[in-house]
Amino acid sequence: MTLRLRAGRRYVPVLVAVPLVLLLVIAAFPYGVLKGVVADRLAKRFGRPVAIGAMDRVDTIGFTPTIRVRDVTIPQAGWAGTGNFLTLREARVTFPVWPLLTGTFRPRDIVADGLQLALVRDANGRTNWSRPGEAESGGASSDLKGLTIRDATIRYRDDKRRRSAVVQVSSDAQGLRAKGSGTIRGVPVRIALDGASVAQPSPGPWPFTATIDGDRLSMRAKGSTDVPLDTDAMTLDVTARAADLRLIDAVIEAGLFGTQPVALTAHVRHDAPKWIVNDLKGTIGQSDIAGHVTVDKQNGRTKLDGAVTANRFDFGDLASDEGRAEAAARERAIGPHVVPDTRIDLSKIGETDGRISLRIARVVSRSGPTPVRALSTVLALDHKRLDVAPLTLVLADGTAKGSLRVDQRDGAPSPLLTVDMRLSGTRVAALPGTGGDFTGRIAARARLTGRGDTIRAAVGRSDGRIGFVVRDGTLPQRYAAALGFDAGRALLAGESERARLRCVVVGLKVTDGLGHAAPMIVDTSASQLRGTGTVRFPAERLDMRLTGAPKGDGLLRLPGAAFLTGTLSAPEIVVPAQVKSVGNVLKALGRAITGKQEPRAGDADCAALSARVLGS
Repeated sequence: MTLRLRAGRRYVPVLVAVPLVLLLVIAAFPYGVLKGVVADRLAKRFGRPVAIGAMDRVDTIGFTPTIRVRDVTIPQAGWAGTGNFLTLREARVTFPVWPLLTGTFRPRDIVADGLQLALVRDANGRTNWSRPGEAESGGASSDLKGLTIRDATIRYRDDKRRRSAVVQVSSDAQGLRAKGSGTIRGVPVRIALDGASVAQPSPGPWPFTATIDGDRLSMRAKGSTDVPLDTDAMTLDVTARAADLRLIDAVIEAGLFGTQPVALTAHVRHDAPKWIVNDLKGTIGQSDIAGHVTVDKQNGRTKLDGAVTANRFDFGDLASDEGRAEAAARERAIGPHVVPDTRIDLSKIGETDGRISLRIARVVSRSGPTPVRALSTVLALDHKRLDVAPLTLVLADGTAKGSLRVDQRDGAPSPLLTVDMRLSGTRVAALPGTGGDFTGRIAARARLTGRGDTIRAAVGRSDGRIGFVVRDGTLPQRYAAALGFDAGRALLAGESERARLRCVVVGLKVTDGLGHAAPMIVDTSASQLRGTGTVRFPAERLDMRLTGAPKGDGLLRLPGAAFLTGTLSAPEIVVPAQVKSVGNVLKALGRAITGKQEPRAGDADCAALSARVLGS
């Protein structure tokens, strides 16, 4: 027993000495011998060779060593251009040893001198700072306790968003500063960042102010990150002014579009990958907007969820000057049309999904009066399919309700438009150009599907049905007589005499943009007019043959037919010369004297005809 105790006592110094030696080795480890290992790890990280001129340990011993590296060079990625991605004259890094033993490197203090960095993103979104084959990445949380930077220049080129910048950066006890210039979508801007010190950081949030300033784009963000330099967790108050919303989108990357000049303010929270925008207020052209939106970036896609309201809104403000000039040129080329030429191509927003509710209290137009007074809908976008539903348009007298769908998911060069809209509650007197001569309740429905880059082009290639009905109205007696081709009663009717308008029923069966009238009936208490023919879209060209008959004895009933030509916005009635010739008039007069009249018209079944063209 005594011998065993003596033997155990001999091993105690060894058991104590081994850990002490290991601790001593760790505390005094010459990190310079790892220069090759570090260079190899960095080479694997960036996918290209890394050169380190020298690496040594500055302090002598301890468990928070300071390492100095000099003359570091990382070549530029071959696809990103020539030169170097990074050159560094000298850097000192202090870090704790114990996390390093588990494979985690947590620098507590960095001093960099003579840094040159060239960041590049190509048109497809590939970045030269991400791992080869991996998607681009942004900032990340850090427990960095100090960062000192001297003589540093960062060059940035982004071909995807058309951005470029050259910025000088410094960091010391007085603060972090960045200043430079660049371009955003070809627009020159000045760039500045002023933040609290990260060389000697204080506990808590890190405050900063960032500005982009130019003649066509100005943005200012004032706020703080939760920890220094962690842009993945920050709160901001933002103001922005731009000549076009696309300029702001080139900065925030939300998949927005061209507009008239914009002025906006918002309170923003970023918890990567999500942006939460509250208290959004501002103007787009002459329109005002307010609301909130959440922008969530996941798996390379941008997802939007929010609500927008407006007290006064002009949809013309949702086009840039270039877009409006193009639209005006198209209007001049083809003339006035009923079907709008609004672009519906979704090919440029293929990476954006979302759901936005929209409510406009008053719709206006700088081009003149608009039949739409207010609007409410929900916009749902999913992989190049846009659903506008339920859609409610408040008109001067009545409403239009239904849905629109624009679907470009199949990769076709033009989207597929599906329209199902129903009009109700409107009266003829409320329609422009009626002058109050006609009255009646209007109902209408359009169900069309077609392909095109604009609504007009899609309708011009569409299939479906269009129905239009006017019920229970009145019209001047002379017009009612004319509809029955009774020239005598049309001429003799008094100015104040009125006839009952039982119904106007027009149904168009549309095939490849050509609408065939089936039926076309104008039924009054005194006459009935029937029509056959076509409406050709997108030209909206009319080609109709009209025949009419009175419901009683005609005073001077002209035989033959008239023709409806022109366009929907400028129709023309053509009476052939033979119909109004002296011979034809004398023939009609003879029939009136002898009592040999053509067959009279009866009452149309207005309810059944209306149900037929409007559908369920």
